[in-house]
Amino acid sequence: MTVDLRTKIRAIPDFPKAGILFRDVTPLLADPEALAFAVAELVRPFAGHRVDAVAGIDARGFIFGALAARELAAGFVPIRKAGKLPYRTLSESYELEYGHGTLEIHADAVATGARVLIVDDLIATGGTASATCALIERGGGDVVGLSFVIELEALGGRDKLQGHVVHALVGY
Repeated sequence: MTVDLRTKIRAIPDFPKAGILFRDVTPLLADPEALAFAVAELVRPFAGHRVDAVAGIDARGFIFGALAARELAAGFVPIRKAGKLPYRTLSESYELEYGHGTLEIHADAVATGARVLIVDDLIATGGTASATCALIERGGGDVVGLSFVIELEALGGRDKLQGHVVHALVGY
């Protein structure tokens, strides 16, 4: 089964602010066949490797990441926006294409030496993904790779992830 994922991704101009073209994955999420195909493709390059946990980035990365974790028989680690986790945390600040932010992870979320796949819906400038790598590594884990549904290629996010395997399903 093959699905043209581009037909399931909606472009919304000027969201969240003027000049940004937002790539909306909710039509993809609503289509069971497209969702199953996307998750299978997200994990395909990593299926032959040991993956102990999948880290999903707040918020759409939770959806794809949890499904990827199930597909790989791995645990799931939520990477949250600041102030959302109830236990002791590690935090990392970063820049994105329209502002800045801080991500957090529970300090004990990743076992020392755990092999972690990072999953999100989109990579743009790479700030969020790079911050997530830093959190996983500071927590004692090893990043086995990063997998995204969408890559905004012109923004060069891949460049911030030198030394890591980066996989994206759809490029714009």
